[in-house]
Amino acid sequence: MAHAAGSLDNTQAVTARRTNYRWVVMVLIFLIYTVAMADRANLGVALPFIKKEFRMSNTDAGALVSLLFFFYAISQIPAGFLYKKLDVRKVFPLSMILTSVFTGLTGMVSSLAMLKFCRSGLGLAEGPTGIGCTATINRWFPPKEKGTATGIWLAASKFGPVLCPPLGVLIIESFSWRHIFYFFAIPGIIFSILWLLLVTNRPEQSRFCSPAEVDYIRTEQAAVAKKPAAQKRYSLAWLDKLILAKRVKPLETSGQVFRSWNIYGDTIGYGCMIGVSNTMLAWIPTYLMTVKHFTSMKMGFLASAPFVGAVLGNLLGGVVSDVLLSKRRKPLMLLSALCTSITMYALVYAPNNAAYLGFMLLLTGTLLALGYSAYAVYPMGLASKEMYPVAFGIVNSGGQLGGAVTPLAVGVILDHYNWNSVFLFLALCSVLCFVVLATMDEPLDDAMMGK
Repeated sequence: MAHAAGSLDNTQAVTARRTNYRWVVMVLIFLIYTVAMADRANLGVALPFIKKEFRMSNTDAGALVSLLFFFYAISQIPAGFLYKKLDVRKVFPLSMILTSVFTGLTGMVSSLAMLKFCRSGLGLAEGPTGIGCTATINRWFPPKEKGTATGIWLAASKFGPVLCPPLGVLIIESFSWRHIFYFFAIPGIIFSILWLLLVTNRPEQSRFCSPAEVDYIRTEQAAVAKKPAAQKRYSLAWLDKLILAKRVKPLETSGQVFRSWNIYGDTIGYGCMIGVSNTMLAWIPTYLMTVKHFTSMKMGFLASAPFVGAVLGNLLGGVVSDVLLSKRRKPLMLLSALCTSITMYALVYAPNNAAYLGFMLLLTGTLLALGYSAYAVYPMGLASKEMYPVAFGIVNSGGQLGGAVTPLAVGVILDHYNWNSVFLFLALCSVLCFVVLATMDEPLDDAMMGK
């Protein structure tokens, strides 16, 4: 009997032990989104060779780049409602598999029309991936960890472009530009299968997630459960006045979401920042080869620099927002927009020096990414969990439209002016972002106020 009682106690202890399986889910999110973003970035590496083969102007090339982002953008709101009606487990893996299929087909094209079809299909297929990642983070992480988790997710969006240029150049020099798309099509299918095997819609449904971890995730006061005194060592009242912080009524219906200026302000700001990021993604390899006249190998490493910085910026921004700023999102969004406008202006005067350009591109990526994750986390403080996919669908849709228009605008500018005009245009986009963000509310709750 004593032995049986001891066994029962051990079983209860194991059951009560808090697992950390949510971080396994986070690792899989990181890997999947890294692949998805690499599927976007590979076109930028291949673009100089594609332009030559298909005899494209800069405007034509910009339009080709924008196709993916345009179709990705228009899929966002439908994807949000699709997730609301179905679930992540059904939609998300299918989205990634189709993304891999269209990536592979891109390498098989024999005409510009087929290339446009594949990039459009890739945009539609990839549409649900971002919302699927953020919806999973929203369900699998407690409030105090959402900014950090979202920062890791968005670090993946930059880690893909870090890997893509050097790998892409290596593949091109060993095979051809078409083989980039063949190689990058494989990982997405593998990770989609792993998602089906390892991730459920909610932590309560997972056999790998203990009841103690579920309780931890579901406790809304998790943000102040540990070391409450540390929350009160300093006051952020001065900052709250600057960022228009106040309590806001949660958005609980579609109508409330579609009428919220805060959601639209977040959307406009996100569009400006994605526009800058997409330009770096799609056009910097061409800039380095045609304007600075670097070799393809040197281009591969320099083109990775802004996204190495972006990985660091996203991780740092998520932690600072959650810990030092007590879940306030606007401060880093504002700082990022202001600093990006300065670095874009500085690139106008960049000399033809690899070390200087590498540093400037690294710094640009870091500062741009500091507030990047906040655009996805910000609606979590405004909308209910049920309405968050719709809210972020609007933000991501409008944001991606801005990101789709900008590479095309850059192509038009290059056909009529030069790269200095491009960098000034991107600086103005960053200033517009700052002005719009300044008009938005910062939603407060008891945990943020230290109560």
